[in-house]
Amino acid sequence: MSNKKKRLTAVVVGLGMAGTLAACGSSDGDQGSGDSKTVTLVSHDSWAASKDVIAAFEKQSGYKVNVLKDGDAGQAVNKAVLTKDNPQGDVFFGVDNTLLSRALDNGLFQPYEAKGSDLILPEYRVDQDQHRVTPVDTGDICVNYDKKYFADHELDPPRSFDDLVKPQYKNLLVTENASASSPGLGFLLGTAAKYGDEGWQAYWKKLKANGVKVVDGWEQAYNEEFSGSAGGKKAKGDRPLVVSYASSPPAEVVFADPKPGTAPTGVAEGTCFRQVEYAGLLSNAKNAKGGKAFLDFLISKRFQEDMPLNMFVYPVTEGAQVPPEFGKYGPQAKDPETMDPAKIADNRDQWVKSWTSLVLK
Repeated sequence: MSNKKKRLTAVVVGLGMAGTLAACGSSDGDQGSGDSKTVTLVSHDSWAASKDVIAAFEKQSGYKVNVLKDGDAGQAVNKAVLTKDNPQGDVFFGVDNTLLSRALDNGLFQPYEAKGSDLILPEYRVDQDQHRVTPVDTGDICVNYDKKYFADHELDPPRSFDDLVKPQYKNLLVTENASASSPGLGFLLGTAAKYGDEGWQAYWKKLKANGVKVVDGWEQAYNEEFSGSAGGKKAKGDRPLVVSYASSPPAEVVFADPKPGTAPTGVAEGTCFRQVEYAGLLSNAKNAKGGKAFLDFLISKRFQEDMPLNMFVYPVTEGAQVPPEFGKYGPQAKDPETMDPAKIADNRDQWVKSWTSLVLK
């Protein structure tokens, strides 16, 4: 899900497209994981947690936490696979259901069943025979719309995938490159789930004919092309429809100053695809004991309830509460498209290849 920590540009990106390796955290020492008193988390750029919550883990466990941020989800997963024999850290967070098979097939993780796993909601559990990954959060990739644009034009916003190909929405949608962006890939998978193995290509032909614009990543789509975002206003974006997240509207409210009474953006609920993010203990982790403690922490109630206003995602454990802003401005989709990770594994690469040939050429 750029960087969801402080600003809207970072918050709504989900698994963003930002760039270089960065290090942060509570330890001022060596960034590696050879120190048995340090546990190192490797993640995408969207990782964020409250300082007091990390401090509580450090006090309770006796470990200091380092975080290595390694670009967007795809970049981070690929680098972790390439370095699995001598990993950069102990725990990897941020592989989602669209990329899970790549990580598992390449032996990225070693088995560990985190304490508290029995509280993870059943619909998010995977790999139950080996427990190589632990579900941590979930969110919905959906088309967002600029309320002001549609009010000014006296036009009802789209509500479904079918709506997006109608003439009244011609040249209004911007999405991300499915071969390079997590929300772009999620949107593609949503159409495949909706229209089936054969029908999704015919749908994309209609979408292309209806003027869909494709850009590299979320930040460009949301903050430069979309007319409804804080960043978009500054950049004079002229597309009132964008592929983003169901949690984008509450982020627009939380990070606005002054805060509006209602969110300036809305969600087309019939365009949503459910994303789940996982964490795992890296194979050959130098501090496996610390890594296991950190995985336990990721599904603790305190961390699960800290996530929503830091990473703008939903918890996956029973009893974890979300802040009222989520329910008011960005509730989860009632009936999102979903897809079995095994089907994603079998088809993802070919679908992306076909999508690239069909849409980008």
